[in-house]
Amino acid sequence: MDGCMTDCRPKVCYRYSLASLFAAILLCQDPVIALEPAPENYSGAVESQPLIAVIIDDLGNQRLPGLRTIALDGPIACAIMPFTAHATYLAEHAFAAGKEVILHLPMQPVEMQRIAGPGEISLDTDKAELAYILDQDLGSVPHSVGISNHMGSLITRHPGHMRWLMQELASRGDLFFIDSFTTPDSVAYEIAIETGIPAARRHIFLDNEPTDVAIETQFEHLKQRARRYGYAIGIGHPYPATLDYLQTALPELEKQGFQLVPVAQITALLGSMNGPSKRAIQSTSNPNILVQAN
Repeated sequence: MDGCMTDCRPKVCYRYSLASLFAAILLCQDPVIALEPAPENYSGAVESQPLIAVIIDDLGNQRLPGLRTIALDGPIACAIMPFTAHATYLAEHAFAAGKEVILHLPMQPVEMQRIAGPGEISLDTDKAELAYILDQDLGSVPHSVGISNHMGSLITRHPGHMRWLMQELASRGDLFFIDSFTTPDSVAYEIAIETGIPAARRHIFLDNEPTDVAIETQFEHLKQRARRYGYAIGIGHPYPATLDYLQTALPELEKQGFQLVPVAQITALLGSMNGPSKRAIQSTSNPNILVQAN
């Protein structure tokens, strides 16, 4: 994730909750700001049984929360940061448990003094270096079937670097891309679609505030979004409150009429709909999301 207290662009001033700040300190990441979503202009066919995909980000630094994530019911996607203490260990365990493994690729945030993590792609990264870094990162997180951005509020708004990245993904084949959408200025999703990469955007952050009540509220938003549009992608983190809630909530989804699916199923669905006219709708829409200030 990716956020900052101030921004040089005109923007409404927000305050972080104590819970959000505390969670950021625990995982050494930036606090998230939730903005009211604008209605999505998506016109794809609504599934008879709404699809929900859940990604748990920022795995790799701690072993036990990672194992708790892997033990959750259903096809939860495990987004693992490269070169963290338990990256390879958790990737192997997730794969053995039948979970999707995603490389949670560190990307440069707006705060120039911040480093997203080992294996980061920054504006100083040239095309050849980007290819090398991606190779090394994928080696650190074996069995990766897709990539998502960790932080990246600066670099995901730069078409050149995003095009290089998507070209590298295309050359490797069979990798999807999830835009964590840490800035409303991100062009990553659009360029992925232009390049022919199966892709989707994150719609809801589940634990902007890692409290029981807030997580339940966000999960309800995720279900509402899935009912309305046929699918929804939520991102959470390995906070105790998040894992506790999902341990109870995920087994109930089928009874409530939802289908918990791998992320790849949603990117494939969107890819099948991305003909020329529908691609334009996807690329220009303001998605129904909770976005993060940068």
